[in-house]
Amino acid sequence: MNEELRLLELTSMGEGRYSAPMPAGSQEGRDVIFGGQLIAQMIMASKLNASDDKYVKSIQTIFSRAGTYSQPLELQVEPFHDGRTFGSSIITAWQGERLLSKSMVLSTADEADLISHKVVPPAGVKGPKFGKPTKGTEFPGAEILEAETESDTINGVPAMSLWMRMPETVGSYAASQAVLGWSTNGWLIGLAMQPYAEQIQIGDAHHTLSTGVIGHTLHFHRQFDAGSWVHIAQEASFAGKGRVHGRGAAFSEDGLLLATFSQDSMLKQIDAKVAGSSPDSRTWM
Repeated sequence: MNEELRLLELTSMGEGRYSAPMPAGSQEGRDVIFGGQLIAQMIMASKLNASDDKYVKSIQTIFSRAGTYSQPLELQVEPFHDGRTFGSSIITAWQGERLLSKSMVLSTADEADLISHKVVPPAGVKGPKFGKPTKGTEFPGAEILEAETESDTINGVPAMSLWMRMPETVGSYAASQAVLGWSTNGWLIGLAMQPYAEQIQIGDAHHTLSTGVIGHTLHFHRQFDAGSWVHIAQEASFAGKGRVHGRGAAFSEDGLLLATFSQDSMLKQIDAKVAGSSPDSRTWM
């Protein structure tokens, strides 16, 4: 097993409660738990708490408070429906008595196709052999490449494509979902900034700019293994009123739609009343 996948190994504390491990360091260089980590570990908590072979169909996460890497992280699963083909639950991330985030999870069992159609990936995106290595907020240990594309916009808004894979077969659909969920959470705010490079930079975040993901939603469509190349295509669909909205899709290397996602984020000047405070103490992520 890839050592980094141990970040997905939760410890049961009984009654639907789990202790979650922490990474060795922060990808963002600050003491705020990355939202993608919470999404990934919540997916694993849902799977561990399932009574059968259902898997996560969708997860909708709201981030309300920042967490710290210096305190234990616990996840509480509260089921509220468990039927033959669908189940649902609320998963809450806690540090002590401090509530960090909540997710609504819809689970499903596989059924035969009645109808089936295919979404075509964005045109002009070259395969992973043409990609350039990059770093960001991908799952730790994953290989991530910025794809070569014909255009850096779609319908007039900033767009980008990435290729991602783990160095070896993951062997678990839940873990593959977690790896992908982690890797979709951290790119859209910076993408929205790209046309305004003369005005603002991603390096200004948490200094002169308040930035943070507020809500992130993933829908999973077809099973995959994160040890194979996944094409993550995304666009910053809206920017304005101190907010960014983005969306994206994940495809297999041969173009099969695996998942779709969307995100609501904050991007604004830091309020004067908090300008002198620590960015790690604010109630956003």
